[in-house]
Amino acid sequence: MTKHRLSAALAVLLAAGTAHAQDTRKVTEPAPPPSCTVLTAALVDATTNDTARIQAAIDHCPAGRAVRLSGNNEKQRFVSGPLNLRSGVSLLVDAGATLQASGNPKLYDRGAGTCGTVDKLGRGCKPFITIDGAKGSGIYGEGAIDGQGGRVVDGGAESWWQLARRAQKEDARQNVPRLIEITNASDITLHKITLRNSPNFHVTLNRVDGFTAWGVRIDTPATARNTDGIDPISSRNITIAYSHIRTGDDNVAVKAGNNGPTENVSIVHNRFYSGHGMSIGSETNGGVRRVLVDDLSMDGTTSGLRIKSDVSRGGVVDQVSYRNVCLRDVKTPIDISTRYTKDAEGTQVPVFTNIAFDDVHSVSPGRVVVQGYDEQRPVQATLHDVSISGKAERKIEFARLSGEAIGASDSSNCATRFAPFPESAAASTRPQLTLDQARQFSYGEVLKYVGVAGKETIDPWDPLNDPLAKGAAFTPDYIVDKAAKADGARTFNTVQEAVSRAVADSKTRRVYILLKPGVYPELVYIPASAAPITMYGEGKDAAATRITAKLEASMTGAAYDALYGPQFAKAAPAVQAMYATIKDRAQIGTFGTQTVWTQNNGFQARNLTFENGYNKDTGNARAEELPNINNVHHQALALSVDSADKAQFENIRLIGFQDTLYLKSPQIGSTVRSFFNKSYIEGDVDFIFGDSTAYFYQSEIRTLGDRGVSYTAAPNTYLKTKYGFVFDNCRFTHEGKKNGDFYLLRQWFASSRCTPYAPLALDGYSCTYGPTNGYKAPTGTVARVSLEAVGKMVVLNSRIGAHINRQHPWADWNKPGAISFRPAQYNSDDHWNNLIKAGIDPVKDLGYTKQPSPADVFLGEFNNSDE
Repeated sequence: MTKHRLSAALAVLLAAGTAHAQDTRKVTEPAPPPSCTVLTAALVDATTNDTARIQAAIDHCPAGRAVRLSGNNEKQRFVSGPLNLRSGVSLLVDAGATLQASGNPKLYDRGAGTCGTVDKLGRGCKPFITIDGAKGSGIYGEGAIDGQGGRVVDGGAESWWQLARRAQKEDARQNVPRLIEITNASDITLHKITLRNSPNFHVTLNRVDGFTAWGVRIDTPATARNTDGIDPISSRNITIAYSHIRTGDDNVAVKAGNNGPTENVSIVHNRFYSGHGMSIGSETNGGVRRVLVDDLSMDGTTSGLRIKSDVSRGGVVDQVSYRNVCLRDVKTPIDISTRYTKDAEGTQVPVFTNIAFDDVHSVSPGRVVVQGYDEQRPVQATLHDVSISGKAERKIEFARLSGEAIGASDSSNCATRFAPFPESAAASTRPQLTLDQARQFSYGEVLKYVGVAGKETIDPWDPLNDPLAKGAAFTPDYIVDKAAKADGARTFNTVQEAVSRAVADSKTRRVYILLKPGVYPELVYIPASAAPITMYGEGKDAAATRITAKLEASMTGAAYDALYGPQFAKAAPAVQAMYATIKDRAQIGTFGTQTVWTQNNGFQARNLTFENGYNKDTGNARAEELPNINNVHHQALALSVDSADKAQFENIRLIGFQDTLYLKSPQIGSTVRSFFNKSYIEGDVDFIFGDSTAYFYQSEIRTLGDRGVSYTAAPNTYLKTKYGFVFDNCRFTHEGKKNGDFYLLRQWFASSRCTPYAPLALDGYSCTYGPTNGYKAPTGTVARVSLEAVGKMVVLNSRIGAHINRQHPWADWNKPGAISFRPAQYNSDDHWNNLIKAGIDPVKDLGYTKQPSPADVFLGEFNNSDE
């Protein structure tokens, strides 16, 4: 096929397609109907159920009016079970209001008791909103309808999305509700509404004549299975316009099943993001005809312009016109296949004819698939002004293509057509990883890198395959038993004595220290010079063997020496050296408070509790809160993993309040690895912090609740370090008090003395880039070391407790107006842009060569469920 001028015949064909391949109605922007009643949202708790009052309002509303839902507080929401919209009655959701689908499967059950389960049938759930047999109804407003697809279903252990993934693995079907289902209806409208987190398809139309979606936002993670955006099925006169759609399956899928054809469809002036593309099919047996796709940008979808079917459900797709389409980062910009399911059986052969591509451009490389059924039934398509940047991989068979060849260079204006998804405040603060991104945070991938940032050594490490994780029985080299008679050689009454002996014995192989059940009130320091040490308890659980102390950051070095000097007087020299770094300080500070301090490469611990008991008898409440439980609260570490690589912890308990666990790299820009499995970590503020790489697996992270503001983690990961903290299959829980503000993280603005990121209410204030961190009112400098301590954390496949701020789980470092403020930075683009806004040039001042592309992930979530 050679490129030539557009023939007269082709010009006529395109003109004809333009005239007829569209909605036959004259469609303009809808206007919301007047309200018949206004309902106000209430503060949501576990018992909230607004179903009855919303449905009653709908049932009593006259035709031509709308039930208006009003709310302006993120903690005020409507929570409802299934709702039915009557003919002529609409729902109006105000800006700031959210209608939230209940997570109770029983409310959606169709009678078989299967909703919320996986079986071979599926379809056991009613939709959240049903519009059946109605005319002139709609959903309007700039508020949101939230299907809570990522929330753990009531009485279950999985979210709706996790049920869908399990069904996929088990070759079964999930019983989960759709968000909006419109059936046997006419003149239905969606206007400006935000639909998010649907458990399944967002909007389906079946036997509908006249449907308009205008200015709609659909926003669901790319990883949420079977969450199509809008699916017109066996329907006619459809317009989808000026909408923004990102989801986990087809952005739009035009289908036609046993109920008849789908025809006269206009999909115009839309923007698609993550998803499977602008699809027709896979059900086409009813016939699809007269479809216009015009002025569409697609940014990051898997497929672009897609027609898919097979012999089990195939039919005629005819008169489809694609024009003025821009694509970027789309794997298969043109994807037409009559063999969608390879092993499909049947006699309903797909036939695709009169397909026109005009002014279609991909600014990035991608595949072209055009696959007809056979020589007698080829794909028939015309192409004019079509280009795919670079060398396109092509699979073209049984295709009759006319017009112009697909170009390799882009002469369009597409580069200016890709706008960011119009984030709501809620959506922008919960960045979701794509499936490809999530794979980069798998256990094996994260733990194989060590050393200098950007020049890491690849050193695969599989701690789950270690005897420690497999529960192996060890033969101890040393035994610690408070009740035994110590011999100073193999049996000891304190843990530190056993460690000192292990260091003195200078073994080269791994050393095993068994701790008999009991409470050991002491400090334990394990130096780098020791052979790898495994310390383990033999009690019935980790709580049976506890090492505990009560150091806190304001304690003087003299008081520390008085308490613990005798313990270290006869310790091994390497242990005494660790002790000596603390005893002469005016105050011991945060990094002198640890109960257990290990610098030992390959250190292991199993079935033990490490506790800093400071304030454990009274609580750690903020001084300004009443009643004042305790007016003093300081940092108090239970465990410090200091420059130790391959530190492994199995079934341990870390007990503390502020700064429970500290994970330190040997130096800035170089990292080591720690692994925590089946463990429990508690605290109230920044209680998991540091700059090394750490993987937390199958563990409980519990927030204690007597502080007004709480942050689980405070990483200060170096900018170029590949990974910070990763939590996989963890549970973020709470002890029960829920009066404070709780967050997953704030990124530690380490060592800073002033902020360049926001002004202070101080005449002459400035904070500029400088060689050191310093501040003398009203001016100061911020050093590179602080700017590049960005903090990285990803949470995967985990269960996030209801105490965590649902809309804003990732917090700023202090508040704007504070001298140490820094905004949360989700990726390297944020870091780069924040520097520029602060007057710091990344290239001239910091010597960066260019902005990373694609952006490096700093914060992210994948496949989590919310309680």
